[in-house]
Amino acid sequence: MSVANDLAPPLHPAPPPAPAPPSYWRDTVLRHDLPASIVVFLVALPLSLGIAVASGAPVAAGLVAAVIGGIVVGLFGGSVLQVSGPAAGLTVVVAESIAQFGWRVTCFIVVGAGLLQILFGLSRIARAALAVAPVVVHAMLAGIGITIALQQIHVLLGGSSHSSAWRNIVELPGQLMSLHGGGVLVGAVVITVMLGWKYMPPKLRAVPGPLVAVVLGTLLSLVLPGGVERIVLSGSLFDALQLPELPSGNWSAVAMMVLTIALIASVESLLSAVAVDKMHTGPRTGFDREMIGQGSANVLSGLVGGLPVTGVIVRSATNVQAGARSRASAVMHGCWILLFSVALVGLVEQIPMAALAGLLIVIGIQLVKLAHIRLARRTGDLLVYVVTVGSVVFLNLLEGVIIGLALAFGLLLWRVVRVQVAAEPLPGDARWLVRIDGSCTFLALPKLSAELAKVPAGAAVTVEMTVDFLDHAAFEAIESWQHQQESGGGRVDFVEIGSARMADTPAAPPARGFGRETWDQLLGPWRHEKSGSDALAAGVSAFHRSHAHVVRPHLDELRDRQDPDSFFLTCSDSRIVPNVITSSGPGDLFTVRNVGNLVPTTADDSVEAALVFALEELAVRSVVVCGHSACGAMKAVYTGADAEGGLSSWLRHAAPSLDRFRAEHPVALAARAAGFDEVDQLSMVNVAVQLETLHAHPAVRRAVAERGVAVSGLFFDIAGARVIEVTADSVRTIDDRAEAPVTA
Repeated sequence: MSVANDLAPPLHPAPPPAPAPPSYWRDTVLRHDLPASIVVFLVALPLSLGIAVASGAPVAAGLVAAVIGGIVVGLFGGSVLQVSGPAAGLTVVVAESIAQFGWRVTCFIVVGAGLLQILFGLSRIARAALAVAPVVVHAMLAGIGITIALQQIHVLLGGSSHSSAWRNIVELPGQLMSLHGGGVLVGAVVITVMLGWKYMPPKLRAVPGPLVAVVLGTLLSLVLPGGVERIVLSGSLFDALQLPELPSGNWSAVAMMVLTIALIASVESLLSAVAVDKMHTGPRTGFDREMIGQGSANVLSGLVGGLPVTGVIVRSATNVQAGARSRASAVMHGCWILLFSVALVGLVEQIPMAALAGLLIVIGIQLVKLAHIRLARRTGDLLVYVVTVGSVVFLNLLEGVIIGLALAFGLLLWRVVRVQVAAEPLPGDARWLVRIDGSCTFLALPKLSAELAKVPAGAAVTVEMTVDFLDHAAFEAIESWQHQQESGGGRVDFVEIGSARMADTPAAPPARGFGRETWDQLLGPWRHEKSGSDALAAGVSAFHRSHAHVVRPHLDELRDRQDPDSFFLTCSDSRIVPNVITSSGPGDLFTVRNVGNLVPTTADDSVEAALVFALEELAVRSVVVCGHSACGAMKAVYTGADAEGGLSSWLRHAAPSLDRFRAEHPVALAARAAGFDEVDQLSMVNVAVQLETLHAHPAVRRAVAERGVAVSGLFFDIAGARVIEVTADSVRTIDDRAEAPVTA
């Protein structure tokens, strides 16, 4: 065990929650979920009515969907705090379905969509719905919002919405000339309250804004002279229940509508669940279970004459903010809607259509979020956003989403496969440099051939390839140019920094190489069975072929003098690579290595000579001692094993470290508490003792006093690849978020 392991995220999932204690109903359901359910009910009621009206469905269908969404998805869904019901995101699709097939066939379509969602959940592909580009989802919602607003503004003005957004826009001037004053005033009040409610005092905002807006609009309509069109319900909620009807034909169009509703409802529900997960710290969403719950609700809703059900972010966010703790809140909110719809039908029928129109206009406008537009602009996806919104508004939802996805995929393809190619002469040299960076495919051939043509015939050329994908067309173009250049007396040297290599291309189909492969080749040890001399020669050859070209400019700057930052004393162990564990380059570390990273005080001048030279001639800015885990020198010191030759006399310099370890040095205690074994504890104590020796050295004391030179200790945990700081009396991890040094 190590400090690194302590800080790493847990490798195993958390154990299942313990059974609820007897006080669960009192402390969770009654104290938190019951009040939250009432708040969500007050938000959901007017929204459900308004969405039903906007869809052209019976008003009771919105209430049926709200009841079933709350109870069924609340009980069986995968998200604990998500609240489901009819959503604005499906309003346009449902309206198209009703116009094309009629209401009862639309109910059959809702059943089919629910069955398809259950199949999504059972096949465990629910997460695939999250692969839709967020910019397309944002644009889809914005397009739906604009469409709803264009439809409902006609209702608010006393007319009827038209079948297309274009007609709603064209007919708007005429509608303005024949508006009905009472309805306009009611709608204006609702819109004003909805937009201004966020500026009310916090205590007043505890009452849901949509409820206040609809209540005020209803009360105003009761005192206005003249008639105002109101909601019409045919009896109670149970009287409105009806079975779906089988389509009489055109099954291909029905199947397409089933698929459309299933996909949109699934994506909206899953994205809402992801957003809800970010709002609380409770159990995470089970996406497949959520699909099964949503599908079950849609099957039941369609069978009894309800609208499609999805997860609704407005209700879900209200649920979380109201303090809900469990599924009970969503279930109870559905029960409240059922009770209200059965017992208070007359009250519902007092709500004016203009009030719901004003409510839906605000909801539609709020679906167009400036934050999403700014995000699309920052990420370069603004064109996708605009095209998708326009397509959803002026074509239809399915075509708009397909166009948006196609455009997003095309933009992604262009970004991924593009390559940078540049050919330029090196200053002060007859040699040319050709840089190829990115994915080199046949799409790059025009640019590649144009840049290669700039190189004069017979010139010496270095081709620097930072390429992660190289297909045969690009390979043949580069190879043909190479042969032509060399036949004219020139020379072409390849520096292959990326993971895709010229030599590998003819032997196999092209495959993308990933950045990890390049790092493995650069940082990994030799893994072949050649002799030492062959391995060394192969390593030098790989250096020349890959990154010698990268470090050459840095080394050229250091050819006359060195200016290291740190004096770095570490063990001779082959597993410790100072430049790797410190992310440093040539000239950064003045490194001294010996067995056990010791600073002898007698009988050896090598460390002192290097130390004084580094401090007084090179003016290093820090002095570092670095030990490591599983150190053979410290193991020999700890066990008292006899060492042959000069090693035994050398290890006597570590005797003070062993004495301090046995005397329970604070560093040993800290290392033991962190889970390190005795040898590693001794290694850390040894670092602390060497720091004490360095602090006592005259040259170090002078450098600290005059120039503020820092003296510090490190310990490298080999198994965890983790560097730990060792101080005079403790150990601590180094923050991974510390700023990295600036590189040229």
